[in-house]
Amino acid sequence: MTSRLLSPLPSNLRIRLTLWYVAVLAVLLFVYAALVFAFQYVVLTRQIVHDEIQDAGTVEGLLFFDQQGRLQLRQDYYSRPQTHLLIDRLMEVRDLSGDILYRSPTLNGMPLGGPNRSGEGDTSFDERIVRLQDGSHVLLVSHIHSLQGRTLLIRLGYNLAPLRQRMIQFLLLLLVAVPVALTLAGIAGNTVARRALRPLERMAARAEGITAGNLGSRLDIANPNDELGHLARVFNHLLDRLEQAFAQLHRFTADAAHELRTPLAALRTIGEVALEKGQDSEEYREALGSILEESARLNETISGLLMLARAETTQPADQQSVFNPAELIDEVLSLLDVVIEERNVTVLQEGKAAGQASVRAARALLRVAILNVLHNALKFSPNGSTLSVAYVQSEDPAVLTIAFQDQGPGIAPGEHRRVFERFFTSSARGTASESGTGLGLSVAKLVIDRVGGEIWFDEEVPEGARCIITLPTCK
Repeated sequence: MTSRLLSPLPSNLRIRLTLWYVAVLAVLLFVYAALVFAFQYVVLTRQIVHDEIQDAGTVEGLLFFDQQGRLQLRQDYYSRPQTHLLIDRLMEVRDLSGDILYRSPTLNGMPLGGPNRSGEGDTSFDERIVRLQDGSHVLLVSHIHSLQGRTLLIRLGYNLAPLRQRMIQFLLLLLVAVPVALTLAGIAGNTVARRALRPLERMAARAEGITAGNLGSRLDIANPNDELGHLARVFNHLLDRLEQAFAQLHRFTADAAHELRTPLAALRTIGEVALEKGQDSEEYREALGSILEESARLNETISGLLMLARAETTQPADQQSVFNPAELIDEVLSLLDVVIEERNVTVLQEGKAAGQASVRAARALLRVAILNVLHNALKFSPNGSTLSVAYVQSEDPAVLTIAFQDQGPGIAPGEHRRVFERFFTSSARGTASESGTGLGLSVAKLVIDRVGGEIWFDEEVPEGARCIITLPTCK
């Protein structure tokens, strides 16, 4: 309850979008209204100045000195009363000494602009805003004019009260119009936001219905090129990965249950038979040997399953490092020295200079993959044979190719791809006796695929088996 009261924004996205839209529009409208108000005020003020200058020119032609030497303004110039605009003006005429020669009745005896200013009206029409004794503000223009040999300072002014009153009315109109416009804009923005978010609401409703039982369902993409379409594609890709992860988990548990059942059943059978018959020590020793053999097979299967699970759950970017693949292969060969010496296998490495290229991968997993490939090659290599490891720099400098060639019985036709399937063991005579759990090459392929490489067996090799691995190199 407290968190809701302290929340600065509504939780509804549509309302937040509408508020942001109205807020931005309000700022723009107020800035626009201020600019329009200022521009209108400046335009009207300049228009008043322009009218005053024209009136000053007219006044210069209407001024004259009567017989008593008093300055007068002709009033018979206008033919129609509506053109007699001078009655709306404030005018005062002075000589250069500051004596007032003429003052319009509209001034009610008040001075217009105070004492003469230095250089006032000498070259052009001076303009300024002055304040009269009654507190009213007047926009005043001043100009020097010669009449019958005397120099006069003519001051002509407009009372700004009507202008300011109209500008206040204009401002009030803007202040009333802006909230109305914002209200209408808010209603329109809310409608637009509702329509824009309607596909998102449908996507959310569809996503809520996707569970572990129907991971094959996907969000509909109305327009793949807009932001919502991009969001739907990303979510569908996430569902693809989840579905794949669930499938891998299901396959792993099914494979584990299937492969563990056989050695466990064998262990139980051997133990039960040994106990029921009451055999002598030699027969018990044979039974224990069988149990140990099945236990080793069980341990190998469990290790393979764990490694497979680790390879599946490891992301491509996890635990990556830059290293030299040739050094890694030398390290694996050192681990297999006992097997190599036992079978008297000669290991030849060719093009090792090309193997100095660096790769970026999870070193521990790639080590397991190389170990499985080499151990598999040694397992099927006859005594006294040769195992070659060739490093080949392909035409693409970003790819390193490594080929492992043995002189064993090879792979039966049609099985070059199946050997990478989980728990696949060949039934061919030359390899059946040496077949293991069938997980080594599966782990190797999964790891190589994760680092962005490829692994396959060359089907054109006339003798033995040739496993080829490509790895992406880095600068």
